[in-house]
Amino acid sequence: MSDRAHDGSELHEKQVRCLNQLALDLRWSWHHSSDELWRRLDAELWELTQNAWVVLQTVSRKKLDAVLAEPAMQRLLDDLMEEQRSAIESPGWFQVARGGAGLRSVAYFSMEFMLSEALPIYSGGLGNVAGDHLKAASDLGIPVVGVGLLYQQGFFRQEIDASGRQIALYPYNDPGQLPIAPVRDAAGEWLRIPVVLPGFKLWIRAWQAVVGRTRLYLLDTNDPANLPSYRGITNELYPAEAESRLRQEMVLGIAGWRLLESLGLPVEVCHLNEGHAAFAVLERAHGWMRRSGQTFQQALAVTRAGNIFTTHTPMEAGFDRFDAAMMERYFSGYATRALGIPVQQLLALGRRDGADEREPFQMAYLAIRGSGAVNGVSKLHGAVSRRLFAPLYPRWPEREVPVTAVTNGVHMPSWDSAASDALWTRACGKERWLGGLKTLEEDLKRVSDTELWQLRGDSRRELVRYTRERLARDLAARGASAEEVAVAEKVFDGNTLTLGFARRFTEYKRPNLLLRDPERLLQMLTRREFPVQLVLAGKAHPQDTEGQRLIEQWVQFVRRPEVRAHVVFLSDYDMHVTEHLVQGVDVWVNTPRRPSEACGTSGMKTLVNGGLNVSVLDGWWAEAYRPEVGWAVGDGQEHDASRDAQDAEELYRLLEEQIIPEFYARDAQGISTAWVRRMRESMACLTSMYSSNRSVREYTEDLYLPAAAGYLERSSRAAAGAEIVAWREMLNQHWDTIRFGDVGVKQEEEWINFSVQIYLNAVSPEAVQVQLFAQSTADDADFVDVMEREASLVGAVNGYSYTCRVASGRPATDYTPRIVPFHALARVPLECARILWQR
Repeated sequence: MSDRAHDGSELHEKQVRCLNQLALDLRWSWHHSSDELWRRLDAELWELTQNAWVVLQTVSRKKLDAVLAEPAMQRLLDDLMEEQRSAIESPGWFQVARGGAGLRSVAYFSMEFMLSEALPIYSGGLGNVAGDHLKAASDLGIPVVGVGLLYQQGFFRQEIDASGRQIALYPYNDPGQLPIAPVRDAAGEWLRIPVVLPGFKLWIRAWQAVVGRTRLYLLDTNDPANLPSYRGITNELYPAEAESRLRQEMVLGIAGWRLLESLGLPVEVCHLNEGHAAFAVLERAHGWMRRSGQTFQQALAVTRAGNIFTTHTPMEAGFDRFDAAMMERYFSGYATRALGIPVQQLLALGRRDGADEREPFQMAYLAIRGSGAVNGVSKLHGAVSRRLFAPLYPRWPEREVPVTAVTNGVHMPSWDSAASDALWTRACGKERWLGGLKTLEEDLKRVSDTELWQLRGDSRRELVRYTRERLARDLAARGASAEEVAVAEKVFDGNTLTLGFARRFTEYKRPNLLLRDPERLLQMLTRREFPVQLVLAGKAHPQDTEGQRLIEQWVQFVRRPEVRAHVVFLSDYDMHVTEHLVQGVDVWVNTPRRPSEACGTSGMKTLVNGGLNVSVLDGWWAEAYRPEVGWAVGDGQEHDASRDAQDAEELYRLLEEQIIPEFYARDAQGISTAWVRRMRESMACLTSMYSSNRSVREYTEDLYLPAAAGYLERSSRAAAGAEIVAWREMLNQHWDTIRFGDVGVKQEEEWINFSVQIYLNAVSPEAVQVQLFAQSTADDADFVDVMEREASLVGAVNGYSYTCRVASGRPATDYTPRIVPFHALARVPLECARILWQR
């Protein structure tokens, strides 16, 4: 071989390695600079799959050689590799703003991740939040790794049959066609994690997906060494059978933590995205037991400081729970051999009443009792969660139930259209989502009416094109006639006000609220001067027969001859469909029954694209809504189904009297100035606020950094776990011996002086705090002030006088002394829920 031929061969091999590296980095799912490369290799396959890895696996060697021989493609490949290198090595927000200090690694556990349609391991909102969290962490340089499951089939794919019924399909996810790779150990062997199930050892394979600067580790039970029934544990997402769910959650939590330990990752913070992964808190404590020689309770006291539980569930029935007998069968050996405790002690962690052996085991309770912080996913959901978890904290005011809130956000670069990206780049710069977002509102408000209205028109027409193409394809696949397909290719109009609704179809989300009066809706859609068109999508869980019936109602309405041109139901609601809808609709409609939606993120995705929201005041919209940015349905209170008719009427009236007239009121240039004014306010004020850039920075500053510090403080003190356990046991044993004595109140002109006698008996005064409490008279926090310990009471054993002085703005009768646990390292009431009130 000549030197030139040898050099050419080496160059080609290097180019192929570069292509492999690019295709296996899911950064291409939100940075579209490589799109042209994949289109050149196979335009049709790229358009259908948006999967760079499958394009690279499918292209012929001849086609690949030809493309790589083109100078323009060689330059593009070089540029892409430099861009990838820079994205990985350049300091992010965390390195610049925080100096990269105080946090080495966060492990983010989730049952699902929505990163790209190329990796279909998601169902909906929970996966959306998880995927966008990883992407934002990569953008910002925050050291997060994800841990999830690799499903052989994932969540079902949807078809609508000729009668309008949903058909659930389960195509196989071929790992060779997914942008993932096996995790190898130091010897080059595929990393396999063992977990003992009743009567059998389960082998779990580890995979890795690259997500920019972050990594997502996926676990898979389809190992040839496993029993056939066990190979299918990770077969589908959210199986209906409880035992299958339990096995999956054991794999996620126990094997997931063991994987992190096998990799030697210095994880300080374990973030549980919902309670599915709560078994990780047990395995993390188990690891600490092995390293420190401490008991399980002591190890849990140390490690829980670094655990964070995010709940997404707005109703008690939504939490995973498992039968006590099943839990005993699966966990008796683990409890005694690994944790050194009786299985009933383990099960008590997942029960409201730990002594009730008949009570089912609830994953959320385990997550709370194994974490150092708990949060909901919107301000309203935080309040709802405090109410749900109040039984774990008897006699504590609901506002003090230890659940905070971090409102979800979405990864705007993943959901903006090309036209929207271009507008935002002109206004705010290309790196606008990589930093602190300080100037975005001001920059966006300078965009002209013409540019904003043009964005809306271009985006709507692109949605019309996609809808026609997708509908025609679906009809042809169902065997529709050529005439029906031809009609589908002409539905919708690029100048017509377009509404979008896409959700999981289930009763409490009220997806058919807009269909409550079909004739009124039809009249609204078909007014010649002010027409409206509606695009719908959504799935119902295969076990949710009512949700499937709601889909049938819409499909039957859509198939009416007079409706077909104005309403389209797109089947198989997935990430591709979502992207096109949120980029193209003028108004996003959301109709849950408050407070059944924890947050809701679909409407957030429209913000960056200039879409507006009309929604019930639930989830994120309850805190985001102002009249200048959109429209609200309902009175902001909780109601049962008896309110549905009134909410439907209000939605119809908003559309008829405000939304439709405003859209069609145009100036001499054909621009709706009122609509554009609302667009500008929504885009400028809400987009950054409800971005995952903001939410992930908030998690980092408010939860990750304090959790890491708390864990490091406890883990660095050899006796910390033992101290906390001894403190809690002492309080549990002697709490009932504490009593109040006399209370004194002295009124001065500007002050009220309180004194109270406390008899602590066997309880150390350093183990408690005496507080003066007054309930808030508004929406702010309750008044709590620590009373000072004064002289010992004469003749008493461990009796003291406590005093406090407050301003005289409120009557003295508003205030009540109380006694609560106190330890310098512990969070109260999360770690000890005792409380005693003076009567």
